[in-house]
Amino acid sequence: MLRPILVACALALTACGSAVTAEPPASTSTQPTSRPASPAPAAAVATPEVCAMPDSGFECDFQKRIKAAQAYAETRPGTVGIVLRDRRSGVMWRNDHADDMTWTASTIKLAMVVNLLERHRAGKIKLSNDDRRLMTAMLHSSDDDAADTLWKRYGGATFNAAFGRYGMTSLVAQRGYSSSFPYWGFEKCTTNDLDRLINYVLDTVPAEDREYIVGQMRQVGPEQQWGVWGPDSGTKNGWSEEDGGWVMNSVGFVGKDARYTVAIMNNLKGEGGYDEGRETDTEITRILFR
Repeated sequence: MLRPILVACALALTACGSAVTAEPPASTSTQPTSRPASPAPAAAVATPEVCAMPDSGFECDFQKRIKAAQAYAETRPGTVGIVLRDRRSGVMWRNDHADDMTWTASTIKLAMVVNLLERHRAGKIKLSNDDRRLMTAMLHSSDDDAADTLWKRYGGATFNAAFGRYGMTSLVAQRGYSSSFPYWGFEKCTTNDLDRLINYVLDTVPAEDREYIVGQMRQVGPEQQWGVWGPDSGTKNGWSEEDGGWVMNSVGFVGKDARYTVAIMNNLKGEGGYDEGRETDTEITRILFR
């Protein structure tokens, strides 16, 4: 009986050893190993552009230009009035000096031409070829002698009585060194007045007369090739040395179909002269329309 028992124990030990040391069978499963899911990338969110003057009505890029022009003007000699208008959208911007009373210098010659053409069209006067030559000289080279002749020939007081109809509602004739009063060379107005004047020319003056004025403003002589002047623009400038110092003014239009109008009046107040004023007016326009 002993032998069978020993054999049975040996068999039991062999079975136990196999159970301990046996390798587990290789997996035959084709299922992929489970891994944590990667989070989906966050959707990109566009940061809204911050406009410099959100209530102005101008496009955001143009708002930056306006702010740059304003900042530049504040560093320049004297004071600078600026009025910018977008005639297509109807929005406009003016700075804090747009209502300062300033000598008009020769910008008033633009209003004189408007008045002469208006009176001729109404049959109140009959412009001669010489009159028209003098008008062209006033617009092209800002000729003072031409302005003097026409002012005397067609009545200075009559001119002044009409200027308010063209938007120059703040204009006031000044007592000066001329024997006549009023006199075109002694007038004060605001930058807002010049803005209204140029828009009267573009929007209200009869087409034939407007084409003549605009054509002359587009091809001014070298004396006026500064300020609101350059490709696809037109200007009427005024400059003079007054008792209080130089004034350098520029009014005109820029862009296709004269979309924009700009009026600038720089009263240097003895802090600078012709060169500084010319640079100021020109650089403001360049910043706005570069």
